[in-house]
Amino acid sequence: SLMLGALMQSQGRVYAFDVSAGRLSRLKPRLKRSGLSNLHPHLLRNEHDTKVKRLAGKIDRVLVDAPCSGLGTLRRNPDLKWRQSPASVGEMRARQAAILRAAAGLVKPGGRLVYVTCSLLREENEGIADAFAEEHPEFSTVPCGEVLRSLGAKLDAGERLRLWPHIHQTDGFFGTIFERRKA
Repeated sequence: SLMLGALMQSQGRVYAFDVSAGRLSRLKPRLKRSGLSNLHPHLLRNEHDTKVKRLAGKIDRVLVDAPCSGLGTLRRNPDLKWRQSPASVGEMRARQAAILRAAAGLVKPGGRLVYVTCSLLREENEGIADAFAEEHPEFSTVPCGEVLRSLGAKLDAGERLRLWPHIHQTDGFFGTIFERRKA
């Protein structure tokens, strides 16, 4: 959120929605130090909170940094593999899909929805993105590679962004971009 606010040079408005009061409280001192005036943190009860509903169809860009298994961070957190199970991943998938559906309602026609995780699992990444695309014909996929090239990034990506620890020397990461069709 801080980086997005800075990239926008404190213009426009960035909403930082989270269900964790702890994460938002850790953001506040960093936000104060940043001097940004365009970042607005909000605590939500869940993805159907009234703070979200009042913005329905009004947002240009929505970034869903989805809660996930975190298995893309195994290099730094090797104990994660012992804390995950097929049942916990299944529960996570249900949350991811619900959050993505709710976030889609915020996007105005012509706006974009970006879904990202730090997971290596297809079921948390392509599985969620493919199911969303099938359920939401009002959205089309925007190739990540084209967007990255237009921003001057020198990262080879196609339709979706995939970073692999053994190839990219970074955490595992997944990203996909959707655009709501204009009416």
